[in-house]
Amino acid sequence: TSYCPTSMTLPKDDLLKIFGTIEAIKDEPEAEVIAGVNMEGPFIDPIKKGAQAEENIVAPNAEFFRACNAASGGKIRLVTLAPNMPGSLEFIKEVSDEVMVSIGHTTADYDTALAAMKAGAHHVTHLYNAMPPFAHRNPGVIGAAFDDPECRMELICDGYHIHGAVVRATFSMMGSDRMVLISDSMMATGMPNGTYSLGGQAVWMKDGKATLTDGETIAGSATNLYDCMRKAVSFDIPLADAIFAATRNPAQSIGIYDEVGSIAPGKKAHVLLVDDELNLKQVIM
Repeated sequence: TSYCPTSMTLPKDDLLKIFGTIEAIKDEPEAEVIAGVNMEGPFIDPIKKGAQAEENIVAPNAEFFRACNAASGGKIRLVTLAPNMPGSLEFIKEVSDEVMVSIGHTTADYDTALAAMKAGAHHVTHLYNAMPPFAHRNPGVIGAAFDDPECRMELICDGYHIHGAVVRATFSMMGSDRMVLISDSMMATGMPNGTYSLGGQAVWMKDGKATLTDGETIAGSATNLYDCMRKAVSFDIPLADAIFAATRNPAQSIGIYDEVGSIAPGKKAHVLLVDDELNLKQVIM
């Protein structure tokens, strides 16, 4: 019932206009469901850009971030960076009191990632995707995340981005209270098979899997968060753990747990009614 619209790696002027739309609709009914903004780019590593435009990638810059945040009315809750890019540590130290800094789209090794976490980056953008693998001699970002008890990690649990065995292993290794399920969804979500757009790039979506026109590079997802939670349950993640990973944990991570993320006095009355098979019956807001 709440989500963070997510930006891509675009020119600064374009991002300022995009973030400005959040402020422009703040008094409209649709603003009720916007929990904040996820700024995923342009402070990323070209080698792990994924479905992002390399020509718009820049080094982390606090002034750039603050201009975007001001345009959004102070709504940016997450900002992704590659800690191996120049100026990353300085950026983290300067803005980590203003926003949750997340590590992602990076070739950073374990030491570089852990240094970023110690500096204040206690979040990882879509764990496993767009980063080096968790290898026994080179644990990389994933190993660093395990060693940072404050770090929470996102998983795109759509059945395409990560194998079910890895989802189970990650919940067990990291602890269910640190897992954050995300949809990473783009405009093809809920739509029929066909060609769509992601940051100006053509994306082909077939049977829920979205890729660039090369047919190999995954370009976001075409699922929603509730179905990601159901997919986690189908992977044998305990129901309570899957629910917390889609509700409480992300709300805590971006600092809105006093408003949403659980059913409690004083919070928004956002409730999903489902049957025993997790078929959605009603949404109460």
